[in-house]
Amino acid sequence: MSLTSNDWLAAAQRQLAAAGVGTARLDALVLLEDQLNKYRTHILAHPEIVLSAQDVKILARQLARRAKHEPLAYIRGHTEFYGRDFSITPAVLEPRPESETMIELLLQQPDLPPQPRIADVGTGSGALGITAQLELPHAIVDLLEIDPAAAKIAQKNVIKFTTGQKIIISDLLEQTSQHYDILLCNLPYVPDNFHINEAALAEPKIAIFGGGDGLDVYRRLFMQLQTQQNKPLLILCESLPPQHDALTSIAAEAQYSLRQTEDFIQVFSLQHTAHTDR
Repeated sequence: MSLTSNDWLAAAQRQLAAAGVGTARLDALVLLEDQLNKYRTHILAHPEIVLSAQDVKILARQLARRAKHEPLAYIRGHTEFYGRDFSITPAVLEPRPESETMIELLLQQPDLPPQPRIADVGTGSGALGITAQLELPHAIVDLLEIDPAAAKIAQKNVIKFTTGQKIIISDLLEQTSQHYDILLCNLPYVPDNFHINEAALAEPKIAIFGGGDGLDVYRRLFMQLQTQQNKPLLILCESLPPQHDALTSIAAEAQYSLRQTEDFIQVFSLQHTAHTDR
């Protein structure tokens, strides 16, 4: 008996909803789009499309994974960030929409050098650093990552976007002597005892949890900066808004003051400028 796309979509939605997936219909439609290689508007306009046995088999495996709350990006193998499609695997954190604000704030800074040297510290998939390179073609952006498995995914995305960037295996700044004008830092910041959702449980814990108050990795970063003679001019960090005051104090110990805050992102400047909230 043949199975139409409409019948499959209804059954898939029921399966995911029963498993507690809050975006059941959308997730099922996204998987169907990928498998059929057709836009959702076409699929919805043609509910009579017949699925092949191979389509049904592949989609059944993907639905079973999503029903266990595995992130959709891992099942699909890619996700969108700042309008671009990045390769993703369970070795890296899925880039979040809130991290796009870091790119927006970087581009707004009035005192960027003509050819800034930028480090994406803890790059993961490379989404932040590669996006910065593409948005600032005159910049030189290095991708720093402690986990070799994550670095392989970053390398895959570097090749995909032909940015030719250097990937350095490094514990924060420890394994590089390069001077950087700007640091982009989306480091682990979730407190160890913080309850995260089921999808996040499938993501690498090394990229999520940052100690008792969530800021231990940032403490290590700013401690490394304290010993540098030629410090970066700007540091952009992501953390939870309730952590912002504590992170500002940590940055101050390394001679950085808060320049700007927007949502999850803070911009710290080596020059002691006035605090401006957007």
